[in-house]
Amino acid sequence: MKQVSVDIGGTFTDCFLVWDDIYLETKALTTHHNLALGFMEALEQACKELGKDIRTVLSQLDSIRYATTLGTNALIERKGPKIGLLTTAGYESQVPLSRGRGYGDGLTPLEQQDLPAARRPEPIVPIPMIAGVRERIDYKGDIVMPLDEEHLRKQIRLLVDRGAQAFVIGLMNSVVNPVHERRVEEIIHEEYPTHMLGAIPVILSHQVAERKGEYVRITSAILDAYLHDQMYHALSSLEMTLKEYGYNKPMLVVHNIGGMAQLNSTHALQTIHSGPTAGINAAEHLSEEFEVGHLVAMDMGGTSCDIGIVVGGGIRFYDFNPVIDRWLVSVPMLHLGIIGAGGGSIARYDKTLKHIEVGPASAGSDPGPACFDRGGTNPTVTDADLILGYLDPEYYAEGHISLNKKRAEFAIREAICEELDIDVVEAARQIKKKVDTNMAHAIFKELGVKGYDPKNFTLLAYGGNGPLHCCGIAKVLEMEKILIPPFSPIFSAVGAGIMNLVNIHEKSVFMNIYDSNTRSLFSEFDRFNQYVEELEEAGREELLRQGIPAEAIQHRLELDMRYGNQLTQTSVISPVNRLNNMSEVLQLVEAFSVNYGERFGEGSQQPEAGIRINTIRVLSYVELDRIEFKKPVEGPAKTPKPHSQRECYFVDIEGPVLTNVYRTQTIEPGSVIEGPALVESPRTTYLIEPGWKLVMGEQNSAWIVRTQKDILVEKMELESLGKN
Repeated sequence: MKQVSVDIGGTFTDCFLVWDDIYLETKALTTHHNLALGFMEALEQACKELGKDIRTVLSQLDSIRYATTLGTNALIERKGPKIGLLTTAGYESQVPLSRGRGYGDGLTPLEQQDLPAARRPEPIVPIPMIAGVRERIDYKGDIVMPLDEEHLRKQIRLLVDRGAQAFVIGLMNSVVNPVHERRVEEIIHEEYPTHMLGAIPVILSHQVAERKGEYVRITSAILDAYLHDQMYHALSSLEMTLKEYGYNKPMLVVHNIGGMAQLNSTHALQTIHSGPTAGINAAEHLSEEFEVGHLVAMDMGGTSCDIGIVVGGGIRFYDFNPVIDRWLVSVPMLHLGIIGAGGGSIARYDKTLKHIEVGPASAGSDPGPACFDRGGTNPTVTDADLILGYLDPEYYAEGHISLNKKRAEFAIREAICEELDIDVVEAARQIKKKVDTNMAHAIFKELGVKGYDPKNFTLLAYGGNGPLHCCGIAKVLEMEKILIPPFSPIFSAVGAGIMNLVNIHEKSVFMNIYDSNTRSLFSEFDRFNQYVEELEEAGREELLRQGIPAEAIQHRLELDMRYGNQLTQTSVISPVNRLNNMSEVLQLVEAFSVNYGERFGEGSQQPEAGIRINTIRVLSYVELDRIEFKKPVEGPAKTPKPHSQRECYFVDIEGPVLTNVYRTQTIEPGSVIEGPALVESPRTTYLIEPGWKLVMGEQNSAWIVRTQKDILVEKMELESLGKN
C-alpha cells in the first residue's frame, strides 16, 4: 500500500506518507493563499526522509486522501460569493425569517435564554437577492402549478443584474419531485451560457439535502454555494499541482459522515468538518486495535480543539440537523464539539469579568503566535507554554520554526501583566490554567448531555498541542488515564488514511410501522423495499462512476424512527435490508426499542403511541486497506536517561521545578517516566505533570496514568480532617 493523507488546518498542514511498511509524518505551515504550497512542502519533507524524488513517489501512489477545516474558517470570515436564491413564489421570506428559534442557533446557552436580545447572524443571502419562482409541487410530488418559464427568466436576469455570483435553487417539495429544480438549472444555463458568465455555480437544494424540511434544506444549499468557490478553487489548484508532478489518479476527499469520495462526487458542505471527522475515524479504529472501549477524542491543534466520543460496539454519534456557524442544516455529519482553544488561541484580559480569557480568536499561521517572530503581537497559548519552559525554542517543529521567547514575554506583559499587576510567569500560568479548564468544561458538557461520567473514560489526546495540555485537562475532569495515540501530531491525517469510500442517500417518508389507532403493523412491503432499492441504486451508481467494481460495493440501511408524534427521533441500524413479512417488521420494532432504551433508559419506550419511520437512509460503501497500529508492548519497566534538564513552571507549584527532558528517538517501548517530565518528539511535546507517569508504546504512542491524588484535593482533605 502506497498512499498520502493530508489534513489542512488553520495553522498547520499535516501529511502522512505510507510506503509499504514505512510510515512517515511531517508538518508545514498552512499557506492560505495557495494550499498547494503548504501541502507540497510537507510532502517534500516526507519524500526526503524516504530518500526518493517527489515525482517518483507521486507517480507510484495508490491514492491521496484530503481533509480540511478551512470551510469553517471561510464561513466565519464571510469570504464567499454573492448568492442569488430562487425559491417558490410566496416563500421568499422563509430564509430571512428563519424558524421560531432560528436566531438562537449557534449561540451560547446563556444567549439563547434571551432571544429577543440575541445577536442576529449577518444574512448570507440578503433579501434583495431572493426572487420568487411561480410554480408549485405538493407533498406527494404532484405538479399543482406548472413552472412559469417566462417569469423565471426575468427573475434570473434580475438577480444577475444585482450581482449574483452563484445561484441556489430551493423549491417547495423538490425532494419528492425535483423536476422543476432541474428545469430552472437548465434555463439558467440557457440564459447565461458558460462563455458569458463563466462557470457560475448552480446548486440544487434536493441534491445537497435529500430530506424534507424546507428551511434547513435551503439553508444547507446556501452554505454549500457559499463555500463552493473557495473549496473548488483550493482543491482544484491542489489537484492540478499534483498532476504536474505526475499524480494522475482522482483525489479522495474526506466527508463529514466519516467516509470519503472522489472530488467530482463531493459538494463543499460535506467537507466543512472533514479534518476532525478523520480524527474520530482514527480514534474508532484505535479503540478496536487497543481494545479500549470508552474514549474522549481531543484534537488540540493550532486554531481549535475538536472533541468526539467513542464508546465502541460500532455506535456512532451523528448530528442529522447540525448547526454550522449560525445556521441549521440537514446534512448528516459525525457529532463534534468544537471549542476555540488551540496553540494559536489569543489570550486577553477581560475588563468586565476581570480575569483572563483565551480564544476563540486565533493568531493562525500568519502571523501566528508572537514567539513565531512573524509579526504577531497578540499573546497566545503557545507563547505561555514557551515561557513556562514546556517548549524548546531550538527544537520546535524539529527546529524548522525557531521560537523567540522575548517576543512572547513582551506580548504577554503588554496585554495581561500590566492589567493584573503580575509577572510574566504568573500570567502564563493563568493562561494555561484557563485554556485547560475551558477544554475540560467542553468535554464534561459533551459527555454529560449523553449521560456519561468522564471518570469512566480515557482521554485520547492528539494534535500538535493535545499531549502538551492533556494532564491539566484530565486533572480537572478527575480522569485517571490518558492515551497518546500513534502518530499523535498528525492523527487526523492518519484517520484519512484509514477511511472507506462512503456515500449516503436519504428519502423522507411517512410510514407507520405500528399504527396505534388501528393497532396494526406495517404491511406495505413493496413500497418500503422500492424506496430502499432506489437509494441503493443511487449509491451504487455513484461508486461505479468512481471506478469501483460492483462486487466491492456494500450497503447498510438506517432508519430515523420515533414514537408517535414525539419530536425526538432515533437513528436505527435495520437488522434487515428488506421487509418481506411480519416477523421482519417485529425485528425492526425490537431493534428500535433496544436502541431507544439504551439512549433514554429502559422503560421509557412508548409503543402505545405508535411507531413511525420518518427517514430511510442507505450508506453505500467500499472497504479499503487499513493502517495497522502497533499495540503497547508488555515487559519489565525501563527508565531511560534524560536528554537534558530545564526549569519549568506548573500551575499548582510555586517557583521553578528542574525537569527532566527526554527525546522519543531514544526512548524504548515499555520505558516508564515519572512526572514532572517532558518528552519531546519532532512535532509535539508530551508534558507529564507532577502526580502522573508515562509508559511509552510503539509508534510514539504512550499511556499517561495518575500516580497520586491531585495536590489541591489532598490539601482539601487534610484541611477537612483537621477541622474534624
